[in-house]
Amino acid sequence: MPAQEIEQTLTYTIHDMKKGVDFIGVTCVFFCHDGKGNVLMQKRSRYCRDEQGRWDCGAGSMEFGEENFADVVRREVKEEYKIDAIEIEHVATTNVIRDNEGTKTHWICLVHAVLVPEGAGEIGEPHKAEEIGWFSHDTLPEPIHSAVPPHFKLVRDLVVPQQD
Repeated sequence: MPAQEIEQTLTYTIHDMKKGVDFIGVTCVFFCHDGKGNVLMQKRSRYCRDEQGRWDCGAGSMEFGEENFADVVRREVKEEYKIDAIEIEHVATTNVIRDNEGTKTHWICLVHAVLVPEGAGEIGEPHKAEEIGWFSHDTLPEPIHSAVPPHFKLVRDLVVPQQD
């Protein structure tokens, strides 16, 4: 096979690869909260790659050239909810391996708590979210994305006001 044909084949193959399926995906997960125990969540649309119709917090991949994860979170919060983050705190990094209808997926998730204005937000990506809503930390909506419960445990202390 000539070198040009090999290069073209490799280029097509690389562009056809899927994050989290063909290679480990890296994503910034974020829980937008108002500092009063309420969390902003979105219901995944039928066009999402998995867990359609389930409530999720928010997440997005780093784009080539972005220098830090806080910038990724800031950009994604703006894209998904059309709001500006007031404060961003990285809480943990997790390894999420799941089975998506027979396809194994693998993601490294950098989990963040993000303070945003109380009651703010609107759907910024209608192809990904059917609806959004604010929910109390103790009554998260159902059905919920499979990664939300373990990740919420990690941010809970930052989202729920501490009693004196």
